[in-house]
Amino acid sequence: MATTVSARRSDTNGYKPSYIPAAIAAGLVFVLYLLTLAPSVAMWDTGEYMAAVKVLGIPHPPGNPFFMLLGHAFASLPIPVSYGARINIMAALASALSAGFWFLITERIVARWITDRWQRIVIASLATLIGATAFTVWNQSVVNEKVYTISLLFFTIQSWLIIEWIEDPDSPRADRLIILVCFLLGLGYSNHPAGFLPLPAAGIALLTTRWRTLLRWKLVLAAIGALIIGLTPFIYEPVRAAYFPGINEGAPTACETKLEASCTFTKLTKDRLMANINREQYGVKEGRGAPYPAQVGMWWLYFKWQWLRDSNGTMPGLQGMFAFLYLGLGFLGGYVHWKRDRKTFWYFGPLMFTMTLALIYYLNFKYGWSQDPGARDVDREVRDRDYFYIWSYSAWGVWAAIGLSFVWEQFAFVFSGSEQQTTEKTGGKKAAVMAPAWPTRRGFMLAAPILLIALVPLFANWRFASRAGHHFTDEWASDYLNSLEPYAIVITNGDNDTFPLWYAQEVEGVRRDVTVAVTTYLDTDWFVRQMIRRPVETYDAAKGPAIYRDKVWKKPVGPPLKMTFAEADAIPEYIVINQPQLFRQGNITLNIEPGYLVRDELVLLRLIKDAFPERPIYLSTGGGGRSIGPALQPYLLSQGFVQKLMPNPVVDAADTPRILGLNLDFERTKALWNGVYHAPEALIKEGHWIDRASFGIPYTYAFTGAVLSEALRAKGDSAGADVVMERVKKIVKAARIEGFPGT
Repeated sequence: MATTVSARRSDTNGYKPSYIPAAIAAGLVFVLYLLTLAPSVAMWDTGEYMAAVKVLGIPHPPGNPFFMLLGHAFASLPIPVSYGARINIMAALASALSAGFWFLITERIVARWITDRWQRIVIASLATLIGATAFTVWNQSVVNEKVYTISLLFFTIQSWLIIEWIEDPDSPRADRLIILVCFLLGLGYSNHPAGFLPLPAAGIALLTTRWRTLLRWKLVLAAIGALIIGLTPFIYEPVRAAYFPGINEGAPTACETKLEASCTFTKLTKDRLMANINREQYGVKEGRGAPYPAQVGMWWLYFKWQWLRDSNGTMPGLQGMFAFLYLGLGFLGGYVHWKRDRKTFWYFGPLMFTMTLALIYYLNFKYGWSQDPGARDVDREVRDRDYFYIWSYSAWGVWAAIGLSFVWEQFAFVFSGSEQQTTEKTGGKKAAVMAPAWPTRRGFMLAAPILLIALVPLFANWRFASRAGHHFTDEWASDYLNSLEPYAIVITNGDNDTFPLWYAQEVEGVRRDVTVAVTTYLDTDWFVRQMIRRPVETYDAAKGPAIYRDKVWKKPVGPPLKMTFAEADAIPEYIVINQPQLFRQGNITLNIEPGYLVRDELVLLRLIKDAFPERPIYLSTGGGGRSIGPALQPYLLSQGFVQKLMPNPVVDAADTPRILGLNLDFERTKALWNGVYHAPEALIKEGHWIDRASFGIPYTYAFTGAVLSEALRAKGDSAGADVVMERVKKIVKAARIEGFPGT
């Protein structure tokens, strides 16, 4: 291999990047993403980030300030689609541009040993195709779940600039490239902490290429200055937080009423900002979340998804075969890269290590949600975390393409003969020389069918990566909010029954009169302060569901929590209950058993005291906390898939029968099922539910329908019960709910 490379090595000083083919490749990828683009919101953090972009807010730590600014600007463009779709288009565009940069990077690498431009373009196109259609890359590019596609764009731009510097570290623009890379590192970090991931590889590339650069103190200072300037978007957080937007997670400001210098330039603001940036809200993991080999196993599980996303588990053998094929092609490509071009390898090799084994160690995840550790009682992540490895799966396309090109080259030898005549320029004239064999164009053409391997992820992932026509999430959010009476307070359990509601309220303007209080945030001081500040929005009866138009709803006065900020901040993390206690509010009497009451339970009790019965209070099924939840059960009446707090214990009666462990508000649930719930039809139309970690969301519809069907049958309405169960069966089939009773 080395001899052949020596004879075929091109003069890279005369190389010119193929910008037009790269732009065409990026454009084709963009078209693919647009064809499979989500029209609106999706589960998990999508709703949170879309809502935060809309209100120029602060999402969960570290706050991602650059993304907020960029997303708000992009979504303000006059693109004739929904607001959510505009943000999704931004994600698609970022990934498509990244694919274009991978094209340029791949071409630049192989130009070190391939002289024919058409071959370089073919190999770069392979890298673009493989990386862009890897499942996680594709799936994250058609809906803006978080910030990862923008982060990917930063990765590829920096990689292109670094490789350009490696090729000519003495050029007039070499120093400017270093400074620009440092600026982009800082700016990338203000988008997401992963923005620093290219830094170790960039350092190794600098040391192996021109280590004396570090002795030039003026350049070093300029680079550090550029890095700091890139971090300046973090100024956005304390400034914007002091305007108290609707989504203000972490609230990194000491200001209580408005933005002022006296409260901004304080130690408290600094502490809150740094706590937000450092994600202190989530605590510090002690020890390994799972054994490191198991964490690598999680990466491997997600790697298998990239080339054939078999969410139904019907093709494990084929999925494994493709996974080993692409793993082998990637390692082969890395080896070829190492043998044929050490200069750029000393950047790209360490970058791949950083984005895989090093990142796996740093993230320190628990067992993956879909991972099979051979035991049932292990701690798991609440969802699959493949998106954290989007950078490695995207970059893998480069090495896989180089590996595939080597296989192509070897097959081309078979069709070309053992030795070919080549020419090289000597003194301005072409002179025939005999060189070690290199396949002919005819040989490459005859061997070209092997390149069809690169099409595997495009066809294998289309169904599962596409989010085209996905309306279930936004319909579910509207259904949920319209389940609630005007001016209600709803206590949600986590991300998936909270963030879509934020999207519906802040982006679509649905039921802004409802106060959404998520249990995990009631445990924080900033969220309690946010609830105290929250203004009361007027209920729009004309836009609300018909079931609430039979009466006039009185607008509450004041916030749901009638506390001062000082009182809110003084709520302890927990209190110890040494003997049984009673909590009373009107006719509600809760028996609090000895043990602990944690902060979110204390806040919930205060909400009941301050807001009930002036405001209806609802809990998601299973909500209320470990200590308070059981005590509240006698006072909870199920209305659809939420539970309303009643002023008196609920009795088993004709209109409130007890079915499957729940006291059912029969008339309200029937009205919701028949006139309010629209998401089941969206789910049935889509016909497939891939996100198994969000399985509980469609399950709530099926369970609600099953309970209603039982109630109808108990009342003698068998025909009505059968109609409800037919709809339930369609939900169960679309969501792939196995073993559901009656289906």
